[in-house]
Amino acid sequence: MTADQRDDPGGEPSGPATRSRPVPPADLLAATVVVALVGAAVAGTLWWNPARQLGPSSFKGAPEDFGEWPLLGTPLAHAGPGTVPAVLLAVLTICYGPSLAARLPWRRALVLGYVTALGWITSLALVDGWQRGFAGRLTPGTEYLAEVPGITDIPAMLAGFTDRIAHGQPDSWTVHVAGHPPGATLVFVWLDRIGLGGGVAASTVCVLAGALTAVAVPATVSLLGHRDRARTALPLLVLFPGAVWLGVSADALFAGVTATGIALLALAAVRHPAWALPAGAILGFGIFLSYGLITLGAIALAVVVATRAWRAFGLAVAGALAVVGLFALGGFWWLDGYHAVVDRYYEGIAADRPYTFWVWANLGCLALATGPAIGPALRRAACGLRAAPRLVAVVAGAVVTVAAADLSGLSKAEVERIWLPFAVWLLAAAAFLPARSARWWLALQAATALAVNHLFLTNW
Repeated sequence: MTADQRDDPGGEPSGPATRSRPVPPADLLAATVVVALVGAAVAGTLWWNPARQLGPSSFKGAPEDFGEWPLLGTPLAHAGPGTVPAVLLAVLTICYGPSLAARLPWRRALVLGYVTALGWITSLALVDGWQRGFAGRLTPGTEYLAEVPGITDIPAMLAGFTDRIAHGQPDSWTVHVAGHPPGATLVFVWLDRIGLGGGVAASTVCVLAGALTAVAVPATVSLLGHRDRARTALPLLVLFPGAVWLGVSADALFAGVTATGIALLALAAVRHPAWALPAGAILGFGIFLSYGLITLGAIALAVVVATRAWRAFGLAVAGALAVVGLFALGGFWWLDGYHAVVDRYYEGIAADRPYTFWVWANLGCLALATGPAIGPALRRAACGLRAAPRLVAVVAGAVVTVAAADLSGLSKAEVERIWLPFAVWLLAAAAFLPARSARWWLALQAATALAVNHLFLTNW
């Protein structure tokens, strides 16, 4: 087998003809399927979904054209102070990202990747303006910050949290607080307690955390024994199209925290078992940020099984159970909260969103967050079991998380944001893309993010 074939699990023959083709036809076809899926979701939303949610009749106080397109937002061509920096960062990353990722010492490459991802996320957020895109993004009445001033007693808040989830009570939690476990709200309460209250601080923390995904995923790939492939994936994680929603949403925080937990678990599995305890604690806290993040257990388990690190697994479970125990002692039992949220979910707009439509249209929304490169990346991952079994296991775990979330019926629309913690792990499959085609895929990924950000006002 030639070196090219080892780097190309998709199975294209090696030789001059292949070398002259930056993107093989099979990869182009896979990307075309992704684009077609997006097109079908858009067409289905506009013409085949009689229960489409749009305007103030569905979203109180919303503009007439705010709603499901299928992305949640308002169509509006616009530019802002982040436009030029976003374009410049995209161009620089496309031109120099692959070569820098290939030749820099690995830790320096990760640092540069984090800084670039941070700039990318922030620039995309600022396309919508400072107030609308960043400072005020987490301050509306439906968001977490609206509840922070009223939480003066954290133990009492935890003990009574589940009782306030149901809709229509005088003291019902706001939409986002009610829809998540108390850990999400507590993060912003703790920030307020240490003097970092308000929208700017909250948005900054979310973006700082969200940028961790760009290094946590490649770091995990590297720890599993695929450093060269991790270098290929790094620039593609940096120019993640889902950065449109990482900046700024609390889901960026969720994605960054849990991605870091999985990366630490990989570190524990292959090098230092002691890291398994904090990894488990971080992942355990993750399920108190969002109920759906429990499905990330499939990726964590994939790391453990692929490395046969059963000692690390035991320590991680202990760390996670310790967090569950602390919340239980505080008065919040996760399962009670979950069942209350399911009831509230179907009391609201979810009852009007048809499962038979969104079970496949969700994947079109996810495709916009992952970009067209996800098609060839997954195609090559499916062919890469012999070349990189550990990496394939992680990608398979990510596919399981998405399938579980989708089939549950508890994710109908808005998944371009809600599934960000899953989407970044799907893009671990980008490690299978040949280095020779990296710039083409980076250009398409960046173009996807820039187009969505400049043609839509995304909101939630």
